[in-house]
Amino acid sequence: MTHKMIAVLFAAALTSTTCFSQATQPAVAEDFKPSTLNQPGQEYPQVNSQGYARFRIKAPKADSVRVSLGLGGRGGTRLAKGDDGFWTGTTEGPMDEGFHYYHLTVDGGTFNDPGALNYYGSVRWESGIEIPAHDQDFYALKDVPHGNVQQILFPSKSTSTSRRAFVYTPPGYEKEKSKKYPVLYLQHGWGEDETAWSNQGRANLIMDNLIAEGKIKPFIIVMTYGMTNEVKWGRIKDFKIEHFQTVLVDELIPYVDANFRTLANRDNRAMAGLSMGGMETHAITLNKPDVFGSYALLSGGTYTPEELNGKSKAKLIFLSCGSKENPDRVNKATADLKAAGYNAVAYVSEKTAHEFLTWRRSLHELAPLLFK
Repeated sequence: MTHKMIAVLFAAALTSTTCFSQATQPAVAEDFKPSTLNQPGQEYPQVNSQGYARFRIKAPKADSVRVSLGLGGRGGTRLAKGDDGFWTGTTEGPMDEGFHYYHLTVDGGTFNDPGALNYYGSVRWESGIEIPAHDQDFYALKDVPHGNVQQILFPSKSTSTSRRAFVYTPPGYEKEKSKKYPVLYLQHGWGEDETAWSNQGRANLIMDNLIAEGKIKPFIIVMTYGMTNEVKWGRIKDFKIEHFQTVLVDELIPYVDANFRTLANRDNRAMAGLSMGGMETHAITLNKPDVFGSYALLSGGTYTPEELNGKSKAKLIFLSCGSKENPDRVNKATADLKAAGYNAVAYVSEKTAHEFLTWRRSLHELAPLLFK
């Protein structure tokens, strides 16, 4: 992965943050309800049927309160102060469906909304808000058999510590003691950590629902922290893939194969990642083509036939993005791969940008294609 490609990838992350239309909007429907991601008993923030969000913050001594939404906190809504000391405001337009990070800027300081749950993103615990999606059923919590997400600590000699990963095992794993499973190694984006795919991405619920519907072959998902040499915002070019590649390939995979009932071979092992996790997937699968049999880049770049030439052929190459990102690039790359004889699939999430609904939908489309 070149520094130029990295710069393009993260420029997309910065410019794809939630924004508000400047065009004339229809009247705001006053059917606001508390966000499903609120702290217990908290009425705000709220969302309405059109996708608007409304905030209410108690800060009687403040002179300015603004809500910043999206990766890096770009864009936002200024709140107005009432006589009761509460600041209230509604977004200027509807937001994209799905999950969004946000925080408060109060008199120049950065704070989380005390009414909302927190999620690790932008290299800090950010407030989260969920705009109900028209297709949210596929990641909804349903009355179906559920898998298990457990934390593991695995030894890492290369980093002189124990590192953390989360492992999703499908329903029935604990009962069927002789059954072995394929494994997907699924990476988060920059500024996030190994909790992202379960918390923000709903990966376990997506899997549970697909398995209950009989649409996929059950498999294990492993999610670990992708940053081995910490880099600050704007210094992503300093990230070196070799360190994380050692952790993943030489330390984590052997630990998972030794401690879980896996089908420990290339054809039953896949790697995927969103954004920076896609960058990591791209680099590691090219460096270690005999380790992974299927690859997926979710808003995380593309492959070319030239860079794959001469390497062990992937069973599946899956490329995706939001329709507000660069779908032409994804579609062209997929067409080029198909023309070169690769089993390549493109997916474009409609009306989303560099955000979690894009990646939830991408995982939902990817999972049935894996391990056939």
